[in-house]
Amino acid sequence: NYCVELSSSFSPIPKFDLCFCFSRPTPVIRWIKEGGELPANRTFFENFKKTLKIIDVSEADSGNYKCIARNILGSAHHVISVTVKAAPYWITAPRNLVLSPGEDGTLICRANGNPKPNISWLANGVPI
Repeated sequence: NYCVELSSSFSPIPKFDLCFCFSRPTPVIRWIKEGGELPANRTFFENFKKTLKIIDVSEADSGNYKCIARNILGSAHHVISVTVKAAPYWITAPRNLVLSPGEDGTLICRANGNPKPNISWLANGVPI
């Protein structure tokens, strides 16, 4: 499960509609991701490129996106910070363990998410 947070405001829709520029002559709008590329095959533009839409968002889409408006009289830009939040998911799910008396056993539980999940262990319902 993914959702997108834009500059501290939460929205479950991966759409950045924050590039509005009104001037004459009409500016050309361009979007870039600072320090990387716009997601390939998942990026679409709407509203004369004023809206950047990313489908199938992943944590790798987090970062700063810059909208640049340019015409013959100059340019302006705005940077939008995008944080992708993710519910906890298993990196390595715990597995059942069958042991004989006196044997040693190791249980491994690896999970990730954003924010990073807390992992706690219980034995017969009691925290250990």
